[in-house]
Amino acid sequence: MRAMTADTEFKRGLGAFDATMVVAGSIIGSGIFLVSAEMSRQLGSAGWVLVSWVLSGVLTIMAALSYGELAAMMPRAGGQYVYLREAYSPVLGFLYGWTLFLVIQTGTIAAVSVGFARHLGVLVPWISDGHYLVSPIHVTSGYAVSLSSVQLVAMLLIALLTWANTRGLEYGRLIQNSFTTTKLAALVGLIVVGLALGANAVAVHTNFGNAWQPHAAQPIAPGLDAGSLYGLLIALAVAQVGSLFAFDAWNNITFTAGEVRQPQRNVPLSLVAGAGIAVLLFLLANVAYVVTLPLTGIQNAPGDRVAAMTMEAVFPGRGAVILALGIMVSTFGCCNGIILSGARAYYAMARDGLFFRAAGRLNRARVPGAGLVLQGLWAAALVLPRTYDTGTGRYGNVYSNLLDYIISASLLFYVLTIAGLVRLRFTRPDAPRPYRAVGYPVVPAIYIAVAVVILVVLCIYRPSTTWPGLGIAVLGLPVYALFRRRASAVAGQPGERGTSETVEPEE
Repeated sequence: MRAMTADTEFKRGLGAFDATMVVAGSIIGSGIFLVSAEMSRQLGSAGWVLVSWVLSGVLTIMAALSYGELAAMMPRAGGQYVYLREAYSPVLGFLYGWTLFLVIQTGTIAAVSVGFARHLGVLVPWISDGHYLVSPIHVTSGYAVSLSSVQLVAMLLIALLTWANTRGLEYGRLIQNSFTTTKLAALVGLIVVGLALGANAVAVHTNFGNAWQPHAAQPIAPGLDAGSLYGLLIALAVAQVGSLFAFDAWNNITFTAGEVRQPQRNVPLSLVAGAGIAVLLFLLANVAYVVTLPLTGIQNAPGDRVAAMTMEAVFPGRGAVILALGIMVSTFGCCNGIILSGARAYYAMARDGLFFRAAGRLNRARVPGAGLVLQGLWAAALVLPRTYDTGTGRYGNVYSNLLDYIISASLLFYVLTIAGLVRLRFTRPDAPRPYRAVGYPVVPAIYIAVAVVILVVLCIYRPSTTWPGLGIAVLGLPVYALFRRRASAVAGQPGERGTSETVEPEE
């Protein structure tokens, strides 16, 4: 492996605090306010819901500790794409980058921006899913395209944040720091309200009088629910889809390593600090839920809005508005962090000849402007298509289905990346490692073992949402061949990588 020092073409404008805000801000979006409802339906008890959050939090911290070593070894723009490329081959790195652009990053941007718009609708009634500027136009019986006021606001938010980030790193950094600190305060406020004002004897007795006995748990499969030991283990694995999705995007700072000062130190530090902040706050938020609301209330929360019900229980008639403001701040900052970081991965791919060439160039503000625009256009496009349930007559969102599909593929790439850390220890033992993963090899081994079990369970018990995600990743193979052919034609000779191979000394 070449000596991989930090990129010098970028402006190194992110310190340790800024990088931590990118990690925490990218994690904390809307998931923490919603996913506990589905998890409580799957697990059927307050105790096991909290255990599930602890498990996903521990897994996230383990992954962050492991990624820190890779980030210190390879402090370059592209992050996980670069790690997979160096540990295995360019094709595996590309499959991750392809999936990142097609669904993981852009689908999350679409989902978070729509979440912002829907909560803005609590304050501005004109903004609603049912207020169509262009009524649904059916492409097939199950799919349509529409433009509601919610979709319009979501697309405008994507455009605004994309534009701001093309203006330079300083704009994105200021937005990220401002909104992340504000939403951290808002989440702490929710926790304090729930624990100090919302806690009541009825909810505590109902939820913790028999905290480990499942009640009204949904079957994971016919005849299988959390009532048996085997069913409980399966339910815990399936419930990880919700909590791991809520924690996802913790790795985004690795994409921007080329813009972090002292990246060998600050990227590993921010990974653990940012993820640790999110893990602590998410666990405390769930404690606030279960001491304020009985489990049946959490299970049946309208629209799965558990946090809104918690606030309404304390501030009747005003809780929904207060929480809507908090979620708007949260989703705005989350969307900015994901937009800021994603384009750096496409930059690294383009420099290797594996993405559109324009994405591999920096603009006058020394940011990948074309990559940001491409990402924004595709994310906005994902807001428009709708799914249609002929049985209920309800419209859904295509990006929601894609994100359901891709969570398994995303988890698989995490496993491969951490396994790549182990592989590099053997294949390149002399490579500089300014930071070595804490707990190696036990911590990476535990993460890989637990994540593989979760993946196997999802393949068996959630095949309709697991296999399509893996299929989306594999569909990148012919696309990789096309980019490789084009890169070879441009270079005049075959080669695995492009200009990102050039190594320059660290400034």
